[in-house]
Amino acid sequence: MEDVAQQAVPASVLLVDDEPNVLSALSRMLRHEGYVLHTAGDGHAALAILEREPIDLVLSDAMMPGMDGVELLSRVQQQWPECLRLLLTGQCDLAATDRAINEGRIYGYLSKPWDDEGLRLTLRQALQYQHTEREQKRLEALTQDQNRELAELNASLEQRVEARTQELKQTADMLEVAFRELRKSYVTATKVFSSLINQRLPPRFQTNAKVGVLVQAFAKELGLDEAQQHDLQLAAALYNLGKLAWNDRLLATPAERLSVQQRESYRLYPATGENLLMALEHMEGAAKIIRHHRERWNGSGFPDRLKGEAIPLGSRLLGLAVDFIELQRGMILPRQVMRPQALELLQKFAGRVYDPSLCQAFVTLCRDKAPDLESQGRPVLALETRKLEPGMVLAEDIHSTSGMLLHEGKRLDTHLIDKLIRLEDAENTRYTLLVYREEEADE
Repeated sequence: MEDVAQQAVPASVLLVDDEPNVLSALSRMLRHEGYVLHTAGDGHAALAILEREPIDLVLSDAMMPGMDGVELLSRVQQQWPECLRLLLTGQCDLAATDRAINEGRIYGYLSKPWDDEGLRLTLRQALQYQHTEREQKRLEALTQDQNRELAELNASLEQRVEARTQELKQTADMLEVAFRELRKSYVTATKVFSSLINQRLPPRFQTNAKVGVLVQAFAKELGLDEAQQHDLQLAAALYNLGKLAWNDRLLATPAERLSVQQRESYRLYPATGENLLMALEHMEGAAKIIRHHRERWNGSGFPDRLKGEAIPLGSRLLGLAVDFIELQRGMILPRQVMRPQALELLQKFAGRVYDPSLCQAFVTLCRDKAPDLESQGRPVLALETRKLEPGMVLAEDIHSTSGMLLHEGKRLDTHLIDKLIRLEDAENTRYTLLVYREEEADE
């Protein structure tokens, strides 16, 4: 689809902030994007511009004196519902964001200080989404017009009816393409939003991408339909949404080390994530999966203590993938668990925490195919230490019981391989390492 910023009629964007330096910075950053830019220093000035100018998108600061950003965007939604609305906030305020989603029906929100490229990409995707919806409405109106014309034709005019039927078929095909583009724009916007969530998390805890790869592969392995796979893809990208309000200490504390007070906050995050997404109609399926991905097979999970098959299938699947990755990242136990041991732990708790049949299928998938999956398609090998060769490059971090040994991307030499073998003997254990295959390592 043609980039919105390059269309014949440029998009009109209104920037609203009570700080002149912020407006100047936003204007400088966007002036080469091909938009018609308008600026306002408060909500009333913004409404005056909207009264006299056709505006496609409003980007408003959340915290402004007088009329704040949530109230402004709510009024924009009521008076100009086709105008897209984005919230720019300088603090992690879930209450304001929740209000903006429910009252202003915002497309999304961005945090200050913003990432220039991320903000540009969000605006492009938002305007592309708007363009797709307008095109879909145009095509629907065209279909209605053609249906009226068809009703007026005489039934005996077989050739004309056939011609019109062909036109309708072409229109239906165009509508299908438009719908697919709209669905694709939802996924793209969700990935952008997921990247913004990751900015709040420590690098080691940015798990969404790997969880998404595993979930997608497992869903295909189980033969889930396209709608289920779509909801799972969105849920994997956003399951950490409810953690945005956590402080840095809570984010960095493994689940098994949480205090009583911290555990209360921890148990709220799936429901919080669902609440933030429920206002968006196309996210209802993903929101339900997120709410229940911490339920347990024996009914001891949260937030609703669902048991057995009462837990949605997507939630059971997402929970397995999340725990498998988070065990390896040190987010559950106070140490990072090696991949083989993580699979053993999943099997150990099958029937209590996990659906036993689903868990076995997941473990089998991970053992047979996950090396390629976890590296997002890059060719890798799983080798015992004594089968390693100099020149191989690690495809994942190596951890011992005492902590980090080597980082992903480290090229092995004879000295390092000998050191690993001696460490195995000293700890009376055996490591299985993921390394890039020779053709990948040479790149």
